[in-house]
Amino acid sequence: MRKISGTSVAVVGLLLLLSDFMTAAEAVTCKVEELSPCLDSFLSSSPPTPQCCSKVKEQEPCLCGYAKNPAYAPYINNPNIKMILDDCQVPYPKC
Repeated sequence: MRKISGTSVAVVGLLLLLSDFMTAAEAVTCKVEELSPCLDSFLSSSPPTPQCCSKVKEQEPCLCGYAKNPAYAPYINNPNIKMILDDCQVPYPKC
């Protein structure tokens, strides 16, 4: 029987973790419409709802893409978006 080194086990574990992370990241569908629960907060500066924060966290991998899209960039650069991200504890994207 062949022995498995600790390094081999660590590498396999790391690969499994990265695989899970990549699968989760790939599962996100970037649709700006998903952020519609945040519309009231965006328009009125009211605190975001739990549904808004849930969607913002879900769409976090998409925020740079939205910021780079000329159609959405003015909205992503709006101060109310920064307030929503802060309240939802989502970092502002550094693209």
